[in-house]
Amino acid sequence: SSPVVDVSGVAELRGISMESDHVRIGGLTTWTDVLRTPLPRCFDALKAAAREVGAVQIQNRGTVAGNLCNASPAADGVPPLLALNAEVELVSREGRRKLPLSNFIIGNRKTLRRPDEVLANIFVPRDLDQARSSFLKLGSRRYLVISIVMVAAVVKADHTGRLEEARIAVGSCSVVAQRLTELERSLRGAKAVPGFSKLVSAEHLAPLSPIDDVRATAAYRREAALTMVQRALEACVEAR
Repeated sequence: SSPVVDVSGVAELRGISMESDHVRIGGLTTWTDVLRTPLPRCFDALKAAAREVGAVQIQNRGTVAGNLCNASPAADGVPPLLALNAEVELVSREGRRKLPLSNFIIGNRKTLRRPDEVLANIFVPRDLDQARSSFLKLGSRRYLVISIVMVAAVVKADHTGRLEEARIAVGSCSVVAQRLTELERSLRGAKAVPGFSKLVSAEHLAPLSPIDDVRATAAYRREAALTMVQRALEACVEAR
């Protein structure tokens, strides 16, 4: 069998730091660390996802980086970090390289990490610190469940209440979680008032490719995704 290297004692890989232009999440940072660290408002969706990752015992041991490297279509951490334009930093004896998270995960349980690389850091740009964000997860029960659909939204409005930025990511409805970029573009300039989510239509979900499985049918996932995108956007407006 191949040798196993325990990196849990590498202190430099753990923790969250606030830099001038980004937030760094170390590769050994746990979901409990995320919940306990004061972070800008735009991280509320990631904190909500952290509460959904298994039981408290799993949150205490499981890492954000591990969730990304596992690359499950239902990985709770992926949609919130996609909506934050996160990058991952991979480190090996050959050096360091950064990749957008949107490029890092390439399939079900597949990433661009080489066997000799460690995901050392996750970087989130601080361009939307005061934006509102939300995360919603649908499963067959309330807790300890693999998602049927999950949605993360990040919304920033100007002083008049019109949207300057809207980012929406959907998980469990494709082999890889997807940003709905056409929807994001169509929402810019819209008035962020209760009910504005009705601007979202089924056509905006065209990038999704849900499947039938033991948890739900593709048709149910697509219908649920529309409702959840609308609810996630409304939650951002309600939080303003």
